[in-house]
Amino acid sequence: MPKKVVISGYYGFDNFGDDAILSVLCDKLKSLNAGVTVISSNPSKTANDYGVKAVKNFDIKTLVKTIKSSDILISGGGSLLQDVTSLKSLLYYSFVIACAQFFKKDVIIFAQGIGPLKRKISQNIVKNLISKAKFVSVRDKKSLELLQNWGINAYLVNDPVFNIKIKDVPKNYAVGIQLRDFPSLSEAFLNNLADNVLKYFNGRKIELFVFQKSLDTVVCKHFERILKTKNPQVDTKIIYYKNRTETFKRISQLDCMIAMRFHAVIAALKAGVKTAGINYDVKVQKLAEEADIPLISLKSSGNDYEKIFGQLKSLNPLILSNFASSKHLDWSGIEKLFSV
Repeated sequence: MPKKVVISGYYGFDNFGDDAILSVLCDKLKSLNAGVTVISSNPSKTANDYGVKAVKNFDIKTLVKTIKSSDILISGGGSLLQDVTSLKSLLYYSFVIACAQFFKKDVIIFAQGIGPLKRKISQNIVKNLISKAKFVSVRDKKSLELLQNWGINAYLVNDPVFNIKIKDVPKNYAVGIQLRDFPSLSEAFLNNLADNVLKYFNGRKIELFVFQKSLDTVVCKHFERILKTKNPQVDTKIIYYKNRTETFKRISQLDCMIAMRFHAVIAALKAGVKTAGINYDVKVQKLAEEADIPLISLKSSGNDYEKIFGQLKSLNPLILSNFASSKHLDWSGIEKLFSV
């Protein structure tokens, strides 16, 4: 009898990274002959994009009914169980898990980053819910250590986006820049980056990637203006995320990518694109160190751009794609739940 699975996460918000995670998860569940329903802020689009059923995230009556009639709830991926963004967000995702456990459904915590949890009540809620989960996997060592300190058995897994299959496409030799809003992203940094992009990629087309409109659009447009102010002849284009297939195709066509977002770095590595990360988050730093790619500091005076761009241009695309392929997520723990 096929299992009925409900997926809970930050879905339906047109965010490239979360959508890529969802596509990997849906493809895997379909291969296990599962019936899939996704909780989404935009159910019709999610259903159409992924070929699954979908329900509205705040239609509580339908949501509860869907969970009650399911076999398994998968919570994740991403960073759902944290209270830095807001306590309201944590309570919502916790409610979904609690609902599944109330109806005695198997709960899978899937490739999540747990925390930060600043409030004692948040820690108690998350600890209680995860301790009752059937299978727990996390995407970083900090989350694993937190759960181990709580006496909870969890598995450290690679990010699901490493499992994305990317088709080979002809190169256009453009240079990709992927930026997002961030408190320490300064005007001085953007100007220094622009100066060096124009210097080391003189005459090349520059494509600016917006992965989430709410956080990326303003800074990408601003960076485009900086480039054009410094060199009115520079050829630029802003690439807005519409669907994951088209975005992966555009990234695959690049010669080089300079990216802030974690999943932008992963996508470029998967496509064998010469990649440099911008160090706004420790996860980007760790990935850059593992992949042996250059890392750009957000400190405006903290970069040796001659060395960084020299290293970037000398990267071997095959080595990058092979590294990404070696990071595939291990599904064995989840597969066991579908074999009983």
